[in-house]
Parts: sequence; C-alpha cells; structure tokens
Amino acid sequence: MRIEARLKELDITLPTPPSPVASYVPYVVSGNLVYVSGQVTVAADGLKFVGTVGKELSLQDGQAAARLCAINVIAQLKAACGGNLDRVKRVVKITVFVNAVPGYAQHPEIANGASDLFVAVFGDAGRHARAAVGAGSLPRNVATEVEAVIEIA
Repeated sequence: MRIEARLKELDITLPTPPSPVASYVPYVVSGNLVYVSGQVTVAADGLKFVGTVGKELSLQDGQAAARLCAINVIAQLKAACGGNLDRVKRVVKITVFVNAVPGYAQHPEIANGASDLFVAVFGDAGRHARAAVGAGSLPRNVATEVEAVIEIA
C-alpha cells in the first residue's frame, strides 16, 4: 500500500471513478498496459474549471484543471488494478488536451499540472512521455482532458 500512503501524504483522496457518459469504457487492460480514457475536470460536486484558458481561465487554473484530470486518471487506474496501485510499474505516456484561445502557446506549462502529479505520486515510475495539445473546445467546455497509458504488473 505504498502508493496509498503516498496519496495520503499528498492529501489526495481519490474519487469514486465516474462512469462513462457515452459509448465507451473508462479503461481497457491489454496485456500489461492500461489505457485510461480521457478524464475531465469532474469533482464530487460537479464540473470544475469550465471555460477557455486564456479567456475565462488563467494558466494557473489550467494547471489545477490538469492536476484534477490526473487525479481522475489515477482513480480509474486504481479500479483497473483491482484496487492495488502498487501494481503500477510505469506511467508510459499521457496526452493533455487544453481548451485554449487561438494562438495560446503555454500548453506544456498547463500539462505540467498532470505530469507533476504523476511524478509526485509514483516517483520515477511516474515520469512519462507526453503530448500537450491545444483544442478549440473540449467536452462540456472543460479546460483540460487527460488520457494515459500505464504499465502494470
């Protein structure tokens, strides 16, 4: 329960993973890889960070939004691992989508909100390949969405 202890140290409580709202599954386990579907900025009390970065939302809002998405990825990952996050061997790759105004150029800085969380939780195993992508819009007009590929034992 090393990862659970680390989450507690970081004062992170994982939510109950949200159910999909369309025709897809929240994750797929194929061999030793878990593919986590894009997670948005949903919290226990509803959607957070709704709006466009560079318009209604700041860089810091975007980073916090990406962090919240990463927490939701970890919640889905925990379900995929049968409740045992110590099975995680490596966060392989994440993609961070940013709902931003045209011409916005700080997508990598926003993606750090997710990347930094994975490293804080999983240590060196949390270091990953990454893409930070600007989007003209995202589902429900949220600021960010994060998907991930994780290797498990």
